[in-house]
Amino acid sequence: MIKDNQKYFNRLHVLIDAIVIAMSYAFAFYLKFMSGLLESYLVLSISEYFEALLFIIPGYLILYSLFNLYTSKRVSSRSDELLNIIKANTVGLLCVMVALYIFKLTHYSRSMILIFYMVNIVFETFVRNIIRYLLRYMRKKGYNKKYVLLVGYSRAAEEYIDRIHANPQWGYVVRGILDDKIPSGTMYRGVKVVGRIDNLLIILPENKMDEIAITLSLENYGRLEEIVGLCEKSGVHTKFIPDYNSVIPSKPYTEDLLGLPVINIRHVPLSNTLNAIIKRTMDIVGSLLAIVIFSPVMLVSALAVRFSGKGPVIYKQERIGLHNKSFKIYKFRTMVVDRPVKADKEWTVKDDPRVTKVGKFLRKTSIDELPQLFNILKGDMSMVGPRPEQPQFVEQFKEEIPRYMIKHQVRPGLTGWAQVNGYRGDTSIRKRIEHDLFYIENWTLGLDIKILFLTIFKGFVNKNAY
Repeated sequence: MIKDNQKYFNRLHVLIDAIVIAMSYAFAFYLKFMSGLLESYLVLSISEYFEALLFIIPGYLILYSLFNLYTSKRVSSRSDELLNIIKANTVGLLCVMVALYIFKLTHYSRSMILIFYMVNIVFETFVRNIIRYLLRYMRKKGYNKKYVLLVGYSRAAEEYIDRIHANPQWGYVVRGILDDKIPSGTMYRGVKVVGRIDNLLIILPENKMDEIAITLSLENYGRLEEIVGLCEKSGVHTKFIPDYNSVIPSKPYTEDLLGLPVINIRHVPLSNTLNAIIKRTMDIVGSLLAIVIFSPVMLVSALAVRFSGKGPVIYKQERIGLHNKSFKIYKFRTMVVDRPVKADKEWTVKDDPRVTKVGKFLRKTSIDELPQLFNILKGDMSMVGPRPEQPQFVEQFKEEIPRYMIKHQVRPGLTGWAQVNGYRGDTSIRKRIEHDLFYIENWTLGLDIKILFLTIFKGFVNKNAY
């Protein structure tokens, strides 16, 4: 079982890290003093340099532990691990530099330590990715499995099982579900309800489970404290998967009210004044640059629209934006204007007769959206954010789709997380909202920059635009 082998794997991992640190240090020493690539000479002896490893290796291993680099790799992402490696090595670099200053080691090469810092990040990342690949390969082949028992049949239990089935590389196997209201033998995706919750008293002493996941439905939360107590008494690793993920965000924002934890239902990073100022500054600078860069494209497009038929070059349409306030969005006109007024309130479909030949090209390439750069400059929109909808669709979707109106807590965008993931035009509204909510709850300046780059490389051509 995993819990019998995990401690040996962790010890092996620590040993591997110690070897990687020593190799990185030795390679940095070689690059600095022996490769001939850098003009330098030894003042201290080789032994004096390598004696420092007696302090550097244990110090770095402690930092790796503090930065959670020895936690399970089953569900952690490579990007999170890389970030933790960089953080640990940065703190290590600062500690070494401070130590050299305190002990007045003036002849110890600072540049060699800087080379070691960069080399160690690269080597550590490379080795850990190899380990991650090997572990996932073994799990897909049926080895290194972790056996889990679910306590409570609920939406959370079904979603947990769905994710495990979709990710066999995690190596999780759900052995069954315990529930008081669902009959024994009930199956969900191959996982069976095997008994009542009281059966924990029999199952836990057998010590055959690696984890217990408490997935109680909301009406059974009265037993939560009792079940947690039983599981902790047995020593089995226990997780709690709440049955209210539709209410609480994936990364809840908590406050400490004199020792009382308070969970905010929705954490919106852009409600922070500094974050809002940073994003607005980027919008102003970005829209001005984009207007200059795309001005030839917009000029040619304006002329093409003008000669494609009667009607205005720029089309204005009411949309709902920040704090549910309406504004006029700007687009190049892509439709004929001699159709009934009600057509303005309908979505376009494939081979829509209202769309002109020029308009079809503009829609496919997203050039028709470029006038919205002026919406961004005015403050109606942002470079990145959820796409705005017409008022009648907002009224429809807020009744049909849970949490739909949360998207109006930020400015709508010219592009967004949903759009760069393929949810544009005639695609699932629910999937779009899921991506919009992820963006709203996880906003960072880096995420905005990533979305803009993805838009440039794969976001302009829209196969779902009609």
